[in-house]
Order: sequence, then structure tokens, then C-alpha cells
Amino acid sequence: MNNLEHTLKEAREDFDQCQTLTDLDQAKAKYLGKSGVLTEALKSLGKLSAEERPKVGAEINLVKQGVEEALEKKREAILNAAQAKQLAEESLDVTLPSRKEDQGSLHPVTQTLHRIESLFHSIGFSVAQGPQIESDFYNFTALNIPESHPARAMHDTFYIDESYVLRTHTSPVQIRHLEKNKPPLKIISPGRVYRVDSDATHSPMFHQVEGLWVDQQVSFADLKGVIEDFL
Repeated sequence: MNNLEHTLKEAREDFDQCQTLTDLDQAKAKYLGKSGVLTEALKSLGKLSAEERPKVGAEINLVKQGVEEALEKKREAILNAAQAKQLAEESLDVTLPSRKEDQGSLHPVTQTLHRIESLFHSIGFSVAQGPQIESDFYNFTALNIPESHPARAMHDTFYIDESYVLRTHTSPVQIRHLEKNKPPLKIISPGRVYRVDSDATHSPMFHQVEGLWVDQQVSFADLKGVIEDFL
């Protein structure tokens, strides 16, 4: 046991002298490697009698545990010292301004809608909005679109169920607005619309802008003026 205690003391001293992890690995091999002191001691247990073997084996394992604890303690100390050195050598100026974050921008479609709305605002129109999931009544019937019209077919319109569709135009907004407001009125109804149409030049979802102007003394000349302003 005295020899084992001396081995533990010697291992601790060797570990304390290590400055790098490489040095520590070499010192570890001296005691815990394939031919290390404690490894050889465990191999020699076979030479002892059955009575001596358990006692000596327990003593060797106890010393081995002490060596491993000392090893890990020194490893942690070396890592902490290396980190402290790195932080001390790094130059960190906390007064420097932070990196500038890139700011996003509006989607081109959104920008276009804003421009259109701004133009119509300038000539007296207001913007009206409506639901994108619309009833069959507002999308077709209230616009005098008969039951037999091709636009009502499944191959042209997205049906949620028998009574509701994804609106195929923004015209239902005009019907809803007329229900709640009396003339004179002057609105545009921009927004997304949906149709079962997908090829190189068509998308199932696109944007549409419709206008409604109801007043006395409004003529085709006014319509022409609005179109010219828009273009």
C-alpha cells in the first residue's frame, strides 16, 4: 500500500508540472497507459493468492481513482488558463458601433399597389376591401352571372364548398360597399383574386384593381379622364 500511496503522490506532482494538454497526456500514459504503472499493477493481480487479490485490487482501484481525479483537475486548470490568456490577448472595444443591420424592402407587388392607391387617392377615390373567401352569392349571383356561366365551373373557380369560393375578382367588394353606403361614392377595390389557371403566363393567384364611381353628372368623359390619369 505504501508503494501505491507513493505512486499517487508522484502522479499528482507530475501533473502539477504539466503546462499543456500534450504534457498532461504524456504524464497520463506513465500511470494509466497500456504499460502504465497502475495498469501493470492490475495485471499483476493474477500472481497473488485468492485471499490477497480482492484487498490489493481494491487498493489499486482506489489509487487509480485518485490519479484520474488529479488528472481531470489539472486538465480543467490548463483549459481555464488557456481561455483566460486568449481573452486577455483579444482586443475588444465595447465603444465600437454595432454592425448595421440590413433593412428589408416592400415586395414589388406591394409597392405597385401602394402607387396605384396613392394615385386614385389623389383624384378623390377611397380604398374598399373585402374577404378573399367569398360566398357564391356575392361572387356570382349578385353580379348577374347565371348558373350556366363557365366561370362558375370547377375548372375555373376554386370552391371551398358548395356555397363559398376563393373570389375570382374584386367585384364582390363593390356589392358589399353598395349595401352599406349610398351614392355618391367613389372607390377602388384592389386585392388578391384566384382562378384555376396556371401556365407560363398565368398564376392561380394574381392581383386586380376595380373601380366604382356612382354620382350624378358622371359620364364617359370622366371615365376617360381617370384612365388617362392612371396610364
